[in-house]
Amino acid sequence: MLNLPDFDDHEAVTWVSDRKSGLRAVIAQHSTVLGPAAGGCRLWSYGSPEAGVVDALRLSRGMSYKNAMAGLPLGGGKAVIFGPVPADQREAVFEAFGAAVERLAGRYVTAEDVGVSVSDMQIVARQTRAVSGLPRASGSVGGDPSPYTARGVLRGIEVAMRQADGRTDLEGVRVAVQGLGSVGGALCGLLAERGAKLLVADPHPDRVAAVCEATGAKAVPLDAILFQDVDVLAPCALGGILTAEVIGALNATVIAGAANNQLADRAASAALAASDLIYVPDYVINAGGIIVVAAEYLGGQTEADVLDRVDAIGPRVADLLARAAREAVPVDALADQLAAGLIEAAR
Repeated sequence: MLNLPDFDDHEAVTWVSDRKSGLRAVIAQHSTVLGPAAGGCRLWSYGSPEAGVVDALRLSRGMSYKNAMAGLPLGGGKAVIFGPVPADQREAVFEAFGAAVERLAGRYVTAEDVGVSVSDMQIVARQTRAVSGLPRASGSVGGDPSPYTARGVLRGIEVAMRQADGRTDLEGVRVAVQGLGSVGGALCGLLAERGAKLLVADPHPDRVAAVCEATGAKAVPLDAILFQDVDVLAPCALGGILTAEVIGALNATVIAGAANNQLADRAASAALAASDLIYVPDYVINAGGIIVVAAEYLGGQTEADVLDRVDAIGPRVADLLARAAREAVPVDALADQLAAGLIEAAR
C-alpha cells in the first residue's frame, strides 16, 4: 500500500474484518490537522481488494481538500465496505461497521455515500456517535445530504456557464447528466426548474424513466452520455471516468458534476490543461453534502446558515476559475495547491 501512487502520507489506513457479520472494509484517514477525518462510507463491489484500497485513499484525500476549501473544521477520511452485502446480513454488517468506527475514538466521522442510505447510518449510530447524515430532528439541521450536494453543484454550473459565455441563467442550456442516484436525480430537478435541456443516462432504467417523466429529459445510452454535444457535462456517478482519451473526445464546454475523483490520473489532468474545457474541480463544487453533515455533527447552525454556506460554493468556484485564468495555470492544480496550503498553514 505504501507504494501505491494514491498513498499520500495518509495518517492511518485501517482494515476491518468481522467474521460473524461478513463485514470487510477499509477506513482511510488522510488528515486530522483541521479536525476529525470526516467522509462518507461507500458500499461497492470492487474488482479486487487493491481497487477498494485505492478508492479509499483517493476519496479520503479528496475529503481533506474538500473540507479545507469549504472552510470546515474537519479533516479528510473515507470508508469503503466491500460488497456485495446480502440483504439478510445488511443490518449486522452496518452494526459491525459502527463498532469499527467507534474503535477509532472520534478520529473518523462517517456518513452515507454511494450504496449506503440514511437507514444504514441509523444502524451505525447504535454503535457510535461519530456518525452524521441521520434523520433530521425537529428544529435541527441534517438528514440526507444529497439535496445539498446537488444545490452546490447547481451553483457551480451557474458560475461556470457565466464564465463560458456570459449567461446569467440556465434557460436552454444543454446538460448531460451521467448518473441519476440521489444527487444526480436531485440535480436534474433543479436544472429543469431553471429551464435547462437535459440528456441523462444511468445503469438503472427505472431511474432514467422517473427522471425523464419528471423533467422532460431525453434518455441517452450509458456509453454515449459523456460524448454528447452539450454545454455542460455533469458526471454524477463514480470517479475515474475522465481519462486523457475521453477528454480528447468530449463535445462539452464545461465539466461540472458531483462525482468524486473525476480525473482518472495525471495524464487526464494534462489533457484537460491542454484543452479549452472549463473544468470545475469536483471537491470544490460537490461540498454541499459535507457542509450539512458538518453542521449536523458539530451543531450550532440553522438551516439558513447551511444554505448560505452551500450557496457560497458559487462565489468560491468563480474566484477559483478567475484566478486560474489570470495566472494561466490548470484549475485542478491550483485547487490542490490552495487546499494543501490551507492544511499546511493549520499544521
